[in-house]
Amino acid sequence: MRASRTRVAIVGIVLAVCAGAALAQDFGFRGRRGTPIQGAKAPYDGSVAFTFARLRHGMEFGFEPPWAHDYPRAERNFSRILKEITLVSTNLTSSNVYRLDDPDLFTSPVAYVSEPGYMTMNDEELALMQAYIRKGGFLIFDDFRDEHWHNFEEQVRRMVPNARIVQLDETHPIFRSFFNIRIEETQGYYGKATFHGVFEDNDPTKRLLLIAGYNHDLGELWEFSDTGLVPVDLSNDAYKYGVNYIIYAMTH
Repeated sequence: MRASRTRVAIVGIVLAVCAGAALAQDFGFRGRRGTPIQGAKAPYDGSVAFTFARLRHGMEFGFEPPWAHDYPRAERNFSRILKEITLVSTNLTSSNVYRLDDPDLFTSPVAYVSEPGYMTMNDEELALMQAYIRKGGFLIFDDFRDEHWHNFEEQVRRMVPNARIVQLDETHPIFRSFFNIRIEETQGYYGKATFHGVFEDNDPTKRLLLIAGYNHDLGELWEFSDTGLVPVDLSNDAYKYGVNYIIYAMTH
Protein backbone atom coordinates (compact mmCIF):
# COMPACT_ATOMS: atom_id res chain seq x y z
CA MET A 1 0.00 0.00 0.00
CA ARG A 2 2.83 2.42 0.86
CA ALA A 3 4.59 1.63 -2.41
CA SER A 4 1.35 2.21 -4.31
CA ARG A 5 0.80 5.58 -2.66
CA THR A 6 4.39 6.58 -3.49
CA ARG A 7 3.91 5.57 -7.11
CA VAL A 8 0.66 7.50 -7.40
CA ALA A 9 2.24 10.56 -5.77
CA ILE A 10 5.16 10.58 -8.19
CA VAL A 11 2.81 10.12 -11.15
CA GLY A 12 0.84 13.14 -9.98
CA ILE A 13 3.99 15.22 -9.63
CA VAL A 14 5.22 14.16 -13.07
CA LEU A 15 1.96 15.03 -14.79
CA ALA A 16 1.50 18.36 -13.01
CA VAL A 17 5.09 19.52 -13.20
CA CYS A 18 5.74 18.44 -16.77
CA ALA A 19 2.45 19.88 -17.98
CA GLY A 20 3.58 23.22 -16.61
CA ALA A 21 7.02 22.71 -18.09
CA ALA A 22 5.51 22.25 -21.53
CA LEU A 23 4.58 25.92 -21.43
CA ALA A 24 8.02 27.01 -20.28
CA GLN A 25 11.07 27.91 -22.35
CA ASP A 26 13.10 25.17 -24.01
CA PHE A 27 16.41 26.06 -22.33
CA GLY A 28 17.29 28.23 -25.31
CA PHE A 29 17.29 25.87 -28.27
CA ARG A 30 15.33 23.82 -30.73
CA GLY A 31 16.72 20.39 -31.50
CA ARG A 32 14.02 18.10 -32.84
CA ARG A 33 12.24 21.01 -34.50
CA GLY A 34 14.59 21.41 -37.42
CA THR A 35 17.40 23.81 -36.54
CA PRO A 36 21.01 22.77 -35.91
CA ILE A 37 21.86 22.09 -32.29
CA GLN A 38 24.20 24.57 -30.64
CA GLY A 39 23.75 24.14 -26.91
CA ALA A 40 24.24 26.85 -24.31
CA LYS A 41 25.66 27.60 -20.88
CA ALA A 42 23.84 29.13 -17.96
CA PRO A 43 25.46 32.15 -16.27
CA TYR A 44 27.28 31.06 -13.11
CA ASP A 45 26.92 33.13 -9.95
CA GLY A 46 27.11 30.48 -7.24
CA SER A 47 23.57 31.16 -6.00
CA VAL A 48 21.97 27.99 -7.41
CA ALA A 49 23.09 24.64 -6.09
CA PHE A 50 22.34 22.60 -9.19
CA THR A 51 22.19 23.37 -12.89
CA PHE A 52 21.91 20.35 -15.18
CA ALA A 53 25.11 19.87 -17.21
CA ARG A 54 25.48 17.84 -20.38
CA LEU A 55 28.73 16.98 -22.16
CA ARG A 56 29.14 17.69 -25.86
CA HIS A 57 31.31 14.97 -27.38
CA GLY A 58 32.22 13.08 -30.51
CA MET A 59 31.43 13.82 -34.13
CA GLU A 60 28.72 16.31 -35.02
CA PHE A 61 26.25 15.05 -37.61
CA GLY A 62 22.60 15.70 -38.34
CA PHE A 63 20.24 17.96 -36.46
CA GLU A 64 20.52 15.89 -33.28
CA PRO A 65 24.00 14.44 -32.76
CA PRO A 66 24.30 11.62 -30.21
CA TRP A 67 25.43 13.84 -27.32
CA ALA A 68 22.23 15.90 -27.69
CA HIS A 69 19.66 13.12 -27.72
CA ASP A 70 16.58 14.21 -25.75
CA TYR A 71 17.93 17.75 -25.23
CA PRO A 72 16.54 20.04 -23.91
CA ARG A 73 13.26 18.49 -22.80
CA ALA A 74 14.94 15.73 -20.78
CA GLU A 75 16.84 18.08 -18.47
CA ARG A 76 14.01 20.59 -18.36
CA ASN A 77 11.54 17.96 -17.12
CA PHE A 78 14.05 16.32 -14.80
CA SER A 79 15.09 19.63 -13.22
CA ARG A 80 11.48 20.39 -12.37
CA ILE A 81 10.98 17.00 -10.75
CA LEU A 82 14.20 17.43 -8.75
CA LYS A 83 12.99 20.83 -7.56
CA GLU A 84 9.55 19.56 -6.57
CA ILE A 85 10.51 16.49 -4.55
CA THR A 86 13.83 17.47 -2.96
CA LEU A 87 15.31 20.48 -1.17
CA VAL A 88 17.97 20.94 -3.85
CA SER A 89 18.08 24.52 -5.12
CA THR A 90 17.59 23.90 -8.83
CA ASN A 91 17.93 26.06 -11.93
CA LEU A 92 14.63 25.79 -13.83
CA THR A 93 15.29 28.32 -16.58
CA SER A 94 18.46 27.06 -18.24
CA SER A 95 21.00 24.25 -18.36
CA ASN A 96 24.64 23.79 -19.33
CA VAL A 97 26.26 22.21 -22.36
CA TYR A 98 30.04 21.84 -22.03
CA ARG A 99 32.64 20.73 -24.50
CA LEU A 100 35.00 18.17 -23.03
CA ASP A 101 37.84 20.70 -22.87
CA ASP A 102 35.81 23.54 -21.36
CA PRO A 103 37.26 24.64 -17.98
CA ASP A 104 33.81 25.96 -16.99
CA LEU A 105 32.85 22.32 -16.44
CA PHE A 106 34.48 22.62 -13.02
CA THR A 107 31.54 24.76 -11.88
CA SER A 108 29.26 21.70 -12.22
CA PRO A 109 29.57 18.84 -9.71
CA VAL A 110 27.70 16.41 -12.00
CA ALA A 111 27.76 15.95 -15.77
CA TYR A 112 25.49 13.83 -17.97
CA VAL A 113 26.78 11.95 -21.01
CA SER A 114 24.30 10.74 -23.63
CA GLU A 115 25.27 7.99 -26.09
CA PRO A 116 28.80 7.21 -24.82
CA GLY A 117 29.07 4.68 -27.62
CA TYR A 118 29.97 7.66 -29.82
CA MET A 119 32.21 9.46 -27.34
CA THR A 120 35.76 10.36 -28.38
CA MET A 121 38.42 12.56 -26.73
CA ASN A 122 41.51 14.30 -28.03
CA ASP A 123 44.48 14.92 -25.73
CA GLU A 124 43.20 18.26 -24.42
CA GLU A 125 39.73 16.89 -23.75
CA LEU A 126 41.13 13.81 -22.04
CA ALA A 127 43.33 15.90 -19.74
CA LEU A 128 40.42 18.05 -18.62
CA MET A 129 38.12 15.07 -18.05
CA GLN A 130 40.79 13.34 -15.97
CA ALA A 131 41.20 16.47 -13.87
CA TYR A 132 37.42 16.82 -13.48
CA ILE A 133 37.13 13.32 -12.05
CA ARG A 134 40.14 13.75 -9.77
CA LYS A 135 38.71 16.97 -8.36
CA GLY A 136 35.41 15.31 -7.42
CA GLY A 137 33.28 15.54 -10.56
CA PHE A 138 30.70 12.79 -11.06
CA LEU A 139 29.70 11.43 -14.48
CA ILE A 140 26.38 9.85 -15.50
CA PHE A 141 26.52 7.73 -18.67
CA ASP A 142 23.16 7.05 -20.27
CA ASP A 143 21.53 5.75 -23.46
CA PHE A 144 23.75 2.95 -24.72
CA ARG A 145 23.41 -0.73 -25.50
CA ASP A 146 24.83 -3.65 -27.49
CA GLU A 147 28.27 -3.00 -29.02
CA HIS A 148 28.27 0.59 -27.67
CA TRP A 149 29.67 -0.90 -24.47
CA HIS A 150 33.09 -1.34 -26.05
CA ASN A 151 33.66 2.35 -26.79
CA PHE A 152 32.21 3.32 -23.41
CA GLU A 153 34.69 0.99 -21.71
CA GLU A 154 37.62 2.28 -23.76
CA GLN A 155 36.86 5.94 -22.97
CA VAL A 156 36.37 5.25 -19.25
CA ARG A 157 39.70 3.45 -19.05
CA ARG A 158 41.35 6.44 -20.70
CA MET A 159 39.79 8.82 -18.18
CA VAL A 160 40.55 6.59 -15.20
CA PRO A 161 43.67 4.55 -15.98
CA ASN A 162 43.53 0.99 -14.61
CA ALA A 163 39.84 1.47 -13.85
CA ARG A 164 37.83 -1.60 -12.98
CA ILE A 165 34.28 -1.17 -14.22
CA VAL A 166 32.14 -3.16 -11.81
CA GLN A 167 28.49 -4.07 -11.91
CA LEU A 168 26.66 -2.52 -8.97
CA ASP A 169 23.95 -4.14 -6.92
CA GLU A 170 21.22 -2.43 -4.96
CA THR A 171 23.23 -2.45 -1.73
CA HIS A 172 25.31 0.46 -2.98
CA PRO A 173 24.34 3.76 -1.29
CA ILE A 174 23.60 5.46 -4.62
CA PHE A 175 20.44 3.38 -4.85
CA ARG A 176 19.35 4.50 -1.38
CA SER A 177 20.46 8.14 -1.42
CA PHE A 178 16.86 9.38 -1.75
CA PHE A 179 14.56 6.64 -3.02
CA ASN A 180 15.11 3.00 -2.11
CA ILE A 181 15.44 1.54 -5.60
CA ARG A 182 15.14 -2.16 -6.37
CA ILE A 183 17.36 -2.38 -9.41
CA GLU A 184 16.54 -6.04 -9.97
CA GLU A 185 12.98 -4.96 -10.70
CA THR A 186 13.99 -2.23 -13.16
CA GLN A 187 12.98 -2.69 -16.76
CA GLY A 188 15.53 -1.02 -18.99
CA TYR A 189 14.59 0.93 -22.10
CA TYR A 190 16.34 -1.57 -24.37
CA GLY A 191 15.97 -4.70 -22.27
CA LYS A 192 17.32 -5.79 -18.91
CA ALA A 193 19.15 -2.82 -17.41
CA THR A 194 22.42 -3.22 -15.53
CA PHE A 195 24.30 -0.53 -13.63
CA HIS A 196 28.06 -0.14 -13.58
CA GLY A 197 30.56 2.12 -11.85
CA VAL A 198 34.18 2.88 -11.14
CA PHE A 199 35.42 3.53 -7.60
CA GLU A 200 38.23 5.82 -6.54
CA ASP A 201 41.41 3.72 -6.42
CA ASN A 202 39.22 0.75 -7.42
CA ASP A 203 38.22 0.56 -3.76
CA PRO A 204 34.48 -0.13 -3.20
CA THR A 205 34.66 1.61 0.18
CA LYS A 206 35.61 4.88 -1.50
CA ARG A 207 33.76 7.37 -3.69
CA LEU A 208 31.94 6.25 -6.80
CA LEU A 209 33.39 8.29 -9.68
CA LEU A 210 30.74 7.53 -12.31
CA ILE A 211 27.69 5.46 -13.01
CA ALA A 212 26.48 3.94 -16.25
CA GLY A 213 23.07 2.48 -17.00
CA TYR A 214 23.59 -0.11 -19.74
CA ASN A 215 20.52 -0.99 -21.82
CA HIS A 216 18.76 2.03 -20.37
CA ASP A 217 17.80 5.49 -21.58
CA LEU A 218 16.79 7.78 -18.73
CA GLY A 219 16.90 10.82 -20.99
CA GLU A 220 14.28 9.41 -23.37
CA LEU A 221 11.97 8.60 -20.48
CA TRP A 222 12.43 12.07 -18.95
CA GLU A 223 11.85 13.75 -22.29
CA PHE A 224 8.58 12.01 -23.08
CA SER A 225 7.22 11.56 -19.54
CA ASP A 226 4.54 14.20 -20.12
CA THR A 227 3.36 12.96 -23.52
CA GLY A 228 1.80 9.56 -22.87
CA LEU A 229 4.29 7.95 -25.27
CA VAL A 230 6.18 6.03 -22.58
CA PRO A 231 4.79 3.87 -19.74
CA VAL A 232 4.29 5.79 -16.50
CA ASP A 233 6.08 3.15 -14.41
CA LEU A 234 9.20 3.43 -16.58
CA SER A 235 9.29 7.22 -16.48
CA ASN A 236 8.71 7.20 -12.71
CA ASP A 237 11.64 4.82 -12.27
CA ALA A 238 13.79 6.99 -14.54
CA TYR A 239 13.15 10.03 -12.36
CA LYS A 240 14.01 8.04 -9.24
CA TYR A 241 17.36 7.03 -10.68
CA GLY A 242 18.14 10.58 -11.75
CA VAL A 243 17.25 12.04 -8.36
CA ASN A 244 19.33 9.44 -6.54
CA TYR A 245 22.33 10.10 -8.79
CA ILE A 246 22.22 13.84 -8.11
CA ILE A 247 21.75 13.47 -4.36
CA TYR A 248 24.59 10.95 -4.15
CA ALA A 249 26.95 13.08 -6.24
CA MET A 250 26.26 16.26 -4.28
CA THR A 251 26.77 14.56 -0.92
CA HIS A 252 29.94 12.66 -1.85
